[in-house]
Amino acid sequence: MKPKLRRNLSGTFVARSLDQGVWRLSRREPLPIDILLRGAQSHAADWLHPPGVSDIELEWQDGSVLLTMTSEPRRVAIKARSAIVHEPLGSLYQVLPLAGFDSKAKHFWGRVFRLVRLPGGRYLLGLLARRSRH
Repeated sequence: MKPKLRRNLSGTFVARSLDQGVWRLSRREPLPIDILLRGAQSHAADWLHPPGVSDIELEWQDGSVLLTMTSEPRRVAIKARSAIVHEPLGSLYQVLPLAGFDSKAKHFWGRVFRLVRLPGGRYLLGLLARRSRH
């Protein structure tokens, strides 16, 4: 038996129709989150058009997603074919072990890129690289 995947998102979301059955729900505060819904039921427009929806619960099931939200004046549920939750992570690159450049490496690559920008510089760089190999 597969466990059900659920996600609860609080806050006020602004809904925008992108195409028939495709919706984008966006929240900017406290942290930005975007939800892309595909294949939403036809009556979804009735509940997604008010100024804002809030307190969204997503439950991924076999082949569909159940979206439960508060849309004034009541709590409604909409079925969709798929849902993607996008949460930008500001500190993502700080955690990754990316290479850093010291001053010598920056100076070297600065020279290389300056040389490449000159007319014929690419060929000159290739010639220098071949000479240094032998």
